[in-house]
Amino acid sequence: MFFQSEKLPHPVELRDPVHGYIHIEDKVILDLINSKEFQRLRRIKQLGPTSYVFPGATHTRFEHNLGVYELTRRICEIFSKQYPSIKPNDGLWNEKENIVAECAALLHDIGHGPYSHTFEHLFGTNHEKIGTQIITDKSTEINQILSKVAPAFPEAVASVIAKTYPNPQVVKMISSQADADRMDYLQRDAYFTGVTYGSFDIERLLRVIRPYSDGICFTNNGMHAVEDYIVSRYQMYQQVYFHRINRSLEVVLNKLLERARYVYKSNTLLVTPSLQKFLDGSWTLKDYLNLDDGVMETNFSIWRESGDEILADLASRYLFRKPFASCSVNQETRNLVPKLKNYIKEAGFDPNYYTALTSAFDEPYDAYKPTGKNANSQIEIMQDDGSLIELSELSPLVKALNGTIQGSENFFFPKVMLSQNDEPQIFDPLYQEFQKYVKNGALRYQRKPTKKNNSNTRGAS
Repeated sequence: MFFQSEKLPHPVELRDPVHGYIHIEDKVILDLINSKEFQRLRRIKQLGPTSYVFPGATHTRFEHNLGVYELTRRICEIFSKQYPSIKPNDGLWNEKENIVAECAALLHDIGHGPYSHTFEHLFGTNHEKIGTQIITDKSTEINQILSKVAPAFPEAVASVIAKTYPNPQVVKMISSQADADRMDYLQRDAYFTGVTYGSFDIERLLRVIRPYSDGICFTNNGMHAVEDYIVSRYQMYQQVYFHRINRSLEVVLNKLLERARYVYKSNTLLVTPSLQKFLDGSWTLKDYLNLDDGVMETNFSIWRESGDEILADLASRYLFRKPFASCSVNQETRNLVPKLKNYIKEAGFDPNYYTALTSAFDEPYDAYKPTGKNANSQIEIMQDDGSLIELSELSPLVKALNGTIQGSENFFFPKVMLSQNDEPQIFDPLYQEFQKYVKNGALRYQRKPTKKNNSNTRGAS
């Protein structure tokens, strides 16, 4: 089933620092942007606590979704002009798919909440499922706007996000290894963090992207532009998304919310009504849509005055950027973690809330892995004869990156355990013993002292 949208009498253009302009030609797109559910995304930062590391990273889900829409609109325009379908099942693009692809792109992150991945882990929510619920629930403005296109249109848009839409070209345009979502957030995150290695030649990528029967690929004369994209992606994970302070503040945030849930059970926690519903497990879609960064930070400010010492301390640590220290852990040194937790407990910290062992492999960002147990979908390069070859088979550079370790496992703990200034604890044997196990940012076993050989080694005269 195909859908037709009403065009605006005069196109609307929104200025964007990454793509120049966001072009809006369809009434349904403008109406969706003006809906209260979409406007809510202005109040949710794209990168959560990353602005504590890169001060400029205060951009929001709102402009990211607009950027993904704009890239998708441009791809649809390119496909419609250069690769129009001539007959059924020819593997080319049917321009009647444009509006469903563009609406799905605009709404692909509509279900994200504040501190989304941390929040999801703790409260068992799922932004994609909530996103489809927002789109299909008749009480939302978004559903009412989409339904004006056609009664079945909300379900069609939701199915793209759920990856069940029958045309894989539409799905992979928004959700694949080289999709409009990743292309936008890499460039947008690089721009707002102020780093340069997240930049890649997006104009070239758009010139060499094309549809085929099972999805999206790139022509062989654009392989190096795709390489550039993969390298930029790798660098962003290593330098921004996996940054140790960023990960540390995620840990503080997670422990803060864990402690809040624990204290709430004792009926001694002051909390705003919308977050209260999550703490007692009785939340509705309306409650979810009432959450944003401001609501969460209001609660954190209230909790700074909490009678619970741990909760008050963790809230202050998060709001005033007091991250935990960390050291890398490998398979051999993992056995030392319980010993260090005991030292931390002796120092007066509850290890349940002041320590964590986390892995960057589990972060909500991924690197390109075309093979192996946890392989993601492949990036295909179309040859002159129409055959498809996976990118790493053609690119030694991408193949080399596929074989590298993409993250690390880290042990987080209070920074005071590593005191190396004039604080009194530097002379405390407990702290000195702890520090023997941490060197150059890594957990290590203590070296046993070597015995000196005092024997006379000179030859007989």
